[in-house]
Amino acid sequence: MLTTLILDFDGVIVESLPLKTAAFKKIFSFAPPKHLDEIIAFHLENGGMSRYDKFRHIYANILHEELTPETEERLASEYVALIFESMLTVPYVEGAEELLRDCSQRIPLYIVSATPEGEMHEIAQRRNLTKYFVRIYGSPKTKAECIREILLETGALPDEALFVGDAPNDWDAARATGVRFVARIPPGDPNRFTDRPGVEGIVENLHELREYLRENICSSRSRTP
Repeated sequence: MLTTLILDFDGVIVESLPLKTAAFKKIFSFAPPKHLDEIIAFHLENGGMSRYDKFRHIYANILHEELTPETEERLASEYVALIFESMLTVPYVEGAEELLRDCSQRIPLYIVSATPEGEMHEIAQRRNLTKYFVRIYGSPKTKAECIREILLETGALPDEALFVGDAPNDWDAARATGVRFVARIPPGDPNRFTDRPGVEGIVENLHELREYLRENICSSRSRTP
């Protein structure tokens, strides 16, 4: 029986990945085309990674340039300026609103995101989502650190908690903490979880996740004596 549900935000609750990919392409538009393709490929492969960690990897391993603190902050500011207002209106993943309304009445819900925590809180508040969650986590803590805090706070055993993510980094966090993992893969996207053990389910949308959880926590049957 599940006692704790942990959700990534981008690509799990909201369809924000195209927006963020376009913003990454814009802020690195100065890079040569070959490098820009590699940068975007890295960004897509590491959806669960902090933007700051992405910047550091890109400069060290793709551009082979020094990333100064000033450049890092300029990139971060440009990125936020491109995405923030749109993050307040970007569409929900299909079924997200229904799942949050239903499951939040039955089980503690948490967000664990790579978005900076203050920014994640503001987005959730302005989208009227905070009422569904016990706590909302973001960077600079790693996702594994956040999940460990949740387990400590709730007293849940790892196999009583489920993390739903859309990136291999999310799977890494689940494996590091021992919690269960379900992957969300949008229609038409590649399966980045092939040959990764411990993925107990794959869903295209949150209607499918709600059905997956139905027997455990989210069914209307639970209202029936």
